Order: sequence, then structure tokens, then C-alpha cells
Amino acid sequence: MPLNRARILLIVGGGIAAYKSLDLVRRLRERGASVRAVMTSASAQFVTPLSMASLTGNQVHDDLFSLTDEAQMGHIELSRDADLIIIAPATADLLAKVAQGLANDLASTLLLATDTKVLAAPSMNLRMWLHPATQRNVAQLKTDGVAFVGPDDGEMACGEYGPGRMAEPLAIVAAALELLKAPTKLPLPAGLKRAPGPLTGHRVLVTSGPTHEPIDPVRYIANRSSGKQGHAIALAAAQAGAEVVLVSGPVSIPDPEGVQTLHVETARDMLAAVESALPADIFISTAAVADWRPAEVAASKVKKTATGSVPSFAMTENPDILASIAHRQVGRPKLVVGFAAETGNVLTYAQDKLARKACDLIVANDVSLESDVAGGVMGGSQNKVHLISSDGVETWPILDKDEVARRLVARCAELLMSPNLKAAP
Repeated sequence: MPLNRARILLIVGGGIAAYKSLDLVRRLRERGASVRAVMTSASAQFVTPLSMASLTGNQVHDDLFSLTDEAQMGHIELSRDADLIIIAPATADLLAKVAQGLANDLASTLLLATDTKVLAAPSMNLRMWLHPATQRNVAQLKTDGVAFVGPDDGEMACGEYGPGRMAEPLAIVAAALELLKAPTKLPLPAGLKRAPGPLTGHRVLVTSGPTHEPIDPVRYIANRSSGKQGHAIALAAAQAGAEVVLVSGPVSIPDPEGVQTLHVETARDMLAAVESALPADIFISTAAVADWRPAEVAASKVKKTATGSVPSFAMTENPDILASIAHRQVGRPKLVVGFAAETGNVLTYAQDKLARKACDLIVANDVSLESDVAGGVMGGSQNKVHLISSDGVETWPILDKDEVARRLVARCAELLMSPNLKAAP
């Protein structure tokens, strides 16, 4: 997972190096990561919660028994919502609590309840770091899967010199990047199973990303789709208990965890992969498929001419994947959901697409430069969608694409169970 899509939970321990945690937040956020912070009571003696909240852009959490926080985001959800947990500074006391499984404050409770990988950046007096008890705790934590960065050698606040200085923020960022290259969710202990979700026992087929239609061996026709929304939907469906197949065009984001991903390039490749993945209970066509392709692909690179003449290409229409699946007489998914990315007359075009392509639901959005989504929808992290069905139009506010995915999957689960759902031929 790239850092610009990562959700980081930063736990700040109570040590003089806590001031470095502010720079760490800045370094993470300037690389696009979102950061939530949890501060121990001791850390607040070195860094103010107001400073941390200002830099993270989020509320700082410090109270295990805050009823307001529990109503908004419980302590279990707070730890499991993150892609990576960083403890910086990781004090001797905090490392000891985690190694022994203690949970007497918010920070230690989160670390005991999480299913997310942890990166610890120790900071303490050199004698504390070298003490056999601390070394036993570190060895145990490494056995338990906790990753470490540092400590570095250097001069201490107490005047001594040796190992115990917290790693510099950029070194912690580099260690986080390495961890994010692999899945960061820990498997459940043997013998345990996840609770069934609303889509347990169902098969979901999702398309995502753009297609690339070659002109010659070097060039191709494509669009600006990043695949973020489609990949988020596939992940949300898997988290809801579904068996998920994702058919992805060329994207630069990692495959979602717990999802079978089929990689394709062209629209025709995508249609073939979708048909091979059937049957499915739900088909969600999120991919931005190129409408046309060159009728013939040049065998070698098309070169400039001495006269400066511009080459022309005969174009042909690509197969309509959404309509092909929605109009199937045999093996049509019970629920077919399409996406309509428009730059004007969004609702009008989406309603027409709903009828013309025989979908059960169309998710429409404005992808124009005039869209009120900051940074734009294509390639951005947020979306504003309209749900169009035979019952009318429902407009959602601007949301992170992950939240759009969760809400859409929940709606699909409701529709799948609805006695009024009728498969349109």
C-alpha cells in the first residue's frame, strides 16, 4: 500500500522525544497519509494535545472511557481502522505493558486489541534500554510480530551517551513504507473465525480501473481512472463476508487483501475475464472502460514524418461490459450495479443509462473539473455520488472513497435480500 493511501494510528508515549512525534506527523501527512493520534497521559506533559490535533487534522484520543468517543468510534474500531500503528516514542513502560498484555489505559488497550501490524520507535535512557527486563520485552515483542526502528546512539537529555535516542522521523517514515509494502492485517489466531457478514455465502464480481487500448507497441488510449473506488468496493465486499473476484485494468495501487484479483489490459480482456468469473450474485461495474479502440494496432511504433503530417486512426466500438452482463438471459447476477462518470447533466445521463443498460442501480458522479470534490474525483481520495434506481435518486455527501465503498456494499446487501428485487432481462 502506498503511503498516500495509508491510515496511520500514532501512539505517543511519555518521553522527552515526544516532541519529535510532531515532526513525524508532518512528514507522514506531507506524503499523503492520514494520521490519528492517541496520547498517553505522560506524553501530554511534553506535547500538548492541541498541537497534535492541529497537525493531524483529527481529534486526539486519550481517554479509554470517553463516552463521546465510544459513540463515534470505539477503541476497538480505532485500532482496527488503521493500516499501520506507530508507537513513537515507545517508552520502556509502554513496551513492558504491550509485552505483558496489560491494558490499563487507551494506548495499551488499543495495542492489545488490534489486528494491525505495529512499528515501535523506542526512546529511553541507555541504561533502561540495556536493562535485561527491557531486552526481554523487546525480544518477546519481536516474536509477537512487532517491528522496530532504532533506537539510535546519541547524547541523552540526561547527559549520558549511547543507545536510546528515538529514530529520526524520516527513518520512521522509511520503516513504515517498508511495512506497508506487505499486508498489514494480522491473521486471526488458529481456531477462530470471523463473524459472518451481511454478504457471507455470496459471490461478488467487481471491475475497477481503466482499460488501455493499444495504438502501437508503445502508445495506448486510456483515461484517468485510478482504480481507488473499485478496489475499495472489492475490499469492502470481502470485509462483509463475500467471496470476491476483482477484475482490474492497469492501476498503480495494490490488490485488496482477501480478494481474488484478475489483471487485464483491454476492454475485450476485461469482458472475457468477467464472463469467466461468473456466476455471481452481485456484479458491480466500477471500471472506466474505454468506449472505443483503434480498429487496427500498428505492429511497430508510429513514427513522425518529415512533412509533419498527423496520423489518423480508424476507431471501432468496444464491447459494453455492463450491458452485456445486465442483459444476459442465462446467468445474470441477481443485482447489477453500474457506474456513470459524467461531466455534465449527471442525473439525466445516469437515469438514461439505468434504463438502457438494464441495471438495478447506477452510481453516478461528476468527474468534471468543476466538481465540488476537492482535488477531483479521478485519482483523488474522495467521491460524491448519486444512487439512481427505479425508486428515485439518493444523493450522498462528499465522502472518502473507502466510506463510499462501505455504504454501497451495505446497500447492495440490503437490495440482495429485498423481496422486490427482480432481475431485469
